[in-house]
Amino acid sequence: MRLSLFIVVILFSSCLQGIAETPEEKGLAIIIEADHRASGFDNYSAEMKMILRNRKKEESIRIIRSQVLETTDDGDKSLTIFDLPKDVRGTALLTFTHKYTSDDQWLYLPALERVKRISSSNKSGSFMGSEFAYEDLGSREVEKYTYRYLKDEEFGDYLCVVVESKPEDSKNSGYSRIVTWLDKQEYRVWKEDYYDKKNRLLKTLTLKDYSKYLAFLWKPHLLQMVNQQNGKETDFLMTNYRFAIGLTDRDFSKKSLSRLR
Repeated sequence: MRLSLFIVVILFSSCLQGIAETPEEKGLAIIIEADHRASGFDNYSAEMKMILRNRKKEESIRIIRSQVLETTDDGDKSLTIFDLPKDVRGTALLTFTHKYTSDDQWLYLPALERVKRISSSNKSGSFMGSEFAYEDLGSREVEKYTYRYLKDEEFGDYLCVVVESKPEDSKNSGYSRIVTWLDKQEYRVWKEDYYDKKNRLLKTLTLKDYSKYLAFLWKPHLLQMVNQQNGKETDFLMTNYRFAIGLTDRDFSKKSLSRLR
């Protein structure tokens, strides 16, 4: 994930010219700063426990591995691999996010022994029965949204800036807008509200238990997504973050999906 030089130049030029900061300019500046602070990790892996809860709060659990590769001139690449339970073992999702075009995603289904491409029109669909959509799983590139600063507001122990993001590709996104709470101190995301196409609150993501890695990078250890319309929930418990482990483009190959173990 790297910032567009064009965006940086425009923002800097506006500051030099003394132009009054509009809510849109302020929102963009906040997101650029948050993106900058989340960049520079190069590559990492993590282990995840996915906990699915239906509206009766009955749980099912899946064990997952993930790998992420940061790129210099486009969006990040990520690979998500299911280890348990047995009926989904070997299922894998490969995502190439892009700055200006629709993300590329492929899902390997071991039961069918085939790789299925996720079309742009299906990015709003549920990922493996969870409350996370396919479009939630890639890096959120700055260039693919418009922004507006809404307000300052306390969230828990932090004073946060609240920013609204609207997807440029509104046709293929499942969201009309996303509202994000970031603390002013470290620009960590603590909460996001996702609104559906009719501008109704669809789901809320809460991020918790942050730790600092590489002396600059904050990562959450718990992500909780609650669907406000159907009552279902999905938790991601993140453990064993490992950075600079030597991942390269070869580790994110569509051809290698069926050979993952």
